[in-house]
Amino acid sequence: MAEAWLVVGLGNPGPRYERTRHNVGQMVVDELAARRNATFKTHKANARVAETWLRPGGPKLVLAKPNSFMNVSGGPVAGVAAFYGIAPERVIVIHDELDIPFDTLKLKAGGGHGGHNGVRDVAKALSTPEFVRVRVGIGRPPGRQDAADWVLDAFGGAERENLPVLIADAADAAEQVVDEGLLAAQQRHHAPRV
Repeated sequence: MAEAWLVVGLGNPGPRYERTRHNVGQMVVDELAARRNATFKTHKANARVAETWLRPGGPKLVLAKPNSFMNVSGGPVAGVAAFYGIAPERVIVIHDELDIPFDTLKLKAGGGHGGHNGVRDVAKALSTPEFVRVRVGIGRPPGRQDAADWVLDAFGGAERENLPVLIADAADAAEQVVDEGLLAAQQRHHAPRV
């Protein structure tokens, strides 16, 4: 049987943050679960976890949403990975990215955290930055708005229209990483949209 993959959506807990830009990673993991009728259950690693399959027969997917705040996501991610015996290179972290325009995805494995405190904490807790990231572009705030306020705001009206497509594309990208590898997913999802 193929080894399991851990797919994590970063975000903040509770209804106050549910629809904010910072929680787009959790929205994508919710989409992956919805496609499979998978249900999240509370896990001892301070996360909500759903066990499912990419397709009948495998590979196994462990979908996780930390119950901690974004900046301390590492403990729950490392705890779930350890519980299921999943190595860091089979961990996919889905998160918002200020430096990528809205409605754009970028995928990579390893490298720096780009100032993203959630990613920084996951790398620290896993003792390596060598995990896959699906970076969902939210763009920079307009004018002089503080980036910290921007990420904690809900998506704007025009963004909300395109958000379901962006979430579906990010879910597709995570599935493709598992199914065909990172390079194939990059080639598909880094191409300009037509």
